[in-house]
Amino acid sequence: MNRLAKALILGLLTSLLGLLVSLTPFGALLEENLGLDRLFTLRGAQTAPPDVVLVTLNKESSDVFGLPNQPAKWPRSYHARLIDNLAQQGARVIVFDLLFEEPRNAADDQRLAQAMRNARNVVLVEALKRETVSQGTGPAMTLERLAPPLPLFSANALATVPFPLPKVPVKVNRFWTFKPGAHDVPTLPTTVLQAYALPAYDEFRALLIQANPAYAARLPAAQGCASAAGGGCAGAATTPLQDHSLQPLIETVRDLFNQDPSLQETMLDKLATSTSSNRHLLCALVKMYSGNNHPYLNLYGPPHTITNIPYHQALSSSQGFKDKVVFVGFSEQRQPEQKDGFYTVFSQDDSGLDISGVEIAATAFANLLEDSTVRPASPAAHLALILAWGLLMGMVCRWMPIAIALLTSTTLMSSYFAFALYEFSTTAVWLPIAVPLLIQAPAALFSALLWRYIDAIKERRRLRETFGYYVPTNIVDKMSADNATPGATGELVHGVCLCTDAEKYTSLSETLPPEQLRILMNAYYHALFTPVRQHGGIISDVVGDCMLALWTSPLPTASLHQQACDAALDIETSVAHFNKNINKNSTGATLPTRIGLHSGNVMLGNVGAVDHFEYRAVGDIVNTATRIQTLNKQLGTKVLASHDVLMNADGFLTCGFLTRELGPFALAGKTQPITVYELMCHEHHATVLQHQICQRFAEALAAFKDQKWTEAMHGFSGVLQIHASDGPAQFYLNLCDSKKNRRRSDRLHGIIPE
Repeated sequence: MNRLAKALILGLLTSLLGLLVSLTPFGALLEENLGLDRLFTLRGAQTAPPDVVLVTLNKESSDVFGLPNQPAKWPRSYHARLIDNLAQQGARVIVFDLLFEEPRNAADDQRLAQAMRNARNVVLVEALKRETVSQGTGPAMTLERLAPPLPLFSANALATVPFPLPKVPVKVNRFWTFKPGAHDVPTLPTTVLQAYALPAYDEFRALLIQANPAYAARLPAAQGCASAAGGGCAGAATTPLQDHSLQPLIETVRDLFNQDPSLQETMLDKLATSTSSNRHLLCALVKMYSGNNHPYLNLYGPPHTITNIPYHQALSSSQGFKDKVVFVGFSEQRQPEQKDGFYTVFSQDDSGLDISGVEIAATAFANLLEDSTVRPASPAAHLALILAWGLLMGMVCRWMPIAIALLTSTTLMSSYFAFALYEFSTTAVWLPIAVPLLIQAPAALFSALLWRYIDAIKERRRLRETFGYYVPTNIVDKMSADNATPGATGELVHGVCLCTDAEKYTSLSETLPPEQLRILMNAYYHALFTPVRQHGGIISDVVGDCMLALWTSPLPTASLHQQACDAALDIETSVAHFNKNINKNSTGATLPTRIGLHSGNVMLGNVGAVDHFEYRAVGDIVNTATRIQTLNKQLGTKVLASHDVLMNADGFLTCGFLTRELGPFALAGKTQPITVYELMCHEHHATVLQHQICQRFAEALAAFKDQKWTEAMHGFSGVLQIHASDGPAQFYLNLCDSKKNRRRSDRLHGIIPE
């Protein structure tokens, strides 16, 4: 598999991981609780719109009034005075985030109701309560029920609507514009925005009718200014609210947008070319009615970021409330006094102060007014971005070298995060960052590293196997783990050296084409190498038709010598099969093989210089084994072993093998004679005839050593009678004849027994 294919595969897998996580509740929570929080934190606080003001009931005002710090139990005459003051200053909408569910002092209640009736722009919050209803034998149902304020107040308020929010410790990130489960009733921010936009009602109604004239019959016409005080209508506009019909109006418009989704596009297109001073406000209305009914809050900052005026100041002086929306509710300056707090990303860890419910309501309204709610990427765009990002990260991490991939991926992550933060800060568009940066990017990097590591292991194994054809695998492992220079490696060990040579190779190489010779020799070496490997040996060197194999250990052991002898006999058998089968599919040429074995100390290591080294055995046993192998040619044998191979610390090695001593020989280049044995076969494979040959040969060799030439010749002749082609017997018979007839000690062909 090439690098590009691997990069594509990792990219697709990274994309798939991101898609799977994004489509799970865990992914959504991760983005909301980590991604959105981080964007808010890094963006920091923003300036709240000047159209929104909070009038806060708190301990400071309680102390000024000399009242207990229980604002919910303040005399309602205070609220009546506040409404009068705000209406007189021209507040466009007054919102009370207080519950007026129980009657109190009758005079104060009447005073408050009269203030609401006079202002005609007061919106009250009503409770949203859950009730469990039994269904007989069926499962119980949980229903949501609206609990409006006292009828005295409801009848005089502009509207009474709920403002449901989750309870702490759940983090508040969203709000409702229309509450499912409660008949899609409009919530406080929605109602306040429509109340705020009443001066532009005629224009809004005209836009709806232009989009579809059939809607004219369903929309109330303007019937004059609804605010006796002049503040609610800003003294100029008319409203359709003579009959306390703001909430039915909102529900009607919402139904129109639900029934005709094209309304949004049509009305916004018309507003795009409009020159009306209310164009921005009308766009906000269109988007509120046609948008998501559960948008994300765009928090402006920590508590009290929105203009915050203590209750006692708003009651006693002019604070510039003209044309503003005034929210009245609980909001403390310190955590110990806080009675109405909700946990958000801007909750202050140092002081423990959460944002108040009334400030969340004001924030939600301001978001709708400015069309600045946080807008997540659409599901299609979100998934496309996750797919593209995963593909990019996976390909970068797998295609590039790891150091460059790490630098590139870090740069891409930083760039993407900077872009996401810029979009969030400037347009309130929320791009996913948790899944791409915390899951996909680390997963791609880790997977690329792991994949490279696995590839490296495979490559190392492949190289180990490749070099194992030339150098023993244990040496490959040692060399790969060692930082020593090639020429510095070496180890003195005890070893058994096995040397082979093929007869007729020279003449064969002259007659066969090179390619055919290569195929033949590969098959021949397979016959040689397999027994060596099976018996724990290593192939030390191969030159032409000759092989050198080694068995090594720190100290001499019987098992080491046993393995070498087993391998020698198995090589003889394997070559016999090779020579037999080669006639069926080749030229018919055979390669009879001679084998020599010798043991002793040997130096194993790299031999060479400059830029070429070979792993070889260096020592006398290598040369001696070669000389013993050559002796086979003179003696007409196949497998010869020195006395040292058949001797060990436990004594003469006869167990398991049939051998016969051939006598001491002075080998070329050696100053001391070496006793040589023929390794005939495994003991359990020996025949009666072979035992007779060994016995007769031993008797004849003893006579030869005693220089009893006639007796020795008789003995060797007896061996030839048993086995006419016995090479050692023929060799000694010729030697005895020479000694007897010539009476001299000339060496036969330069190689004779001592």
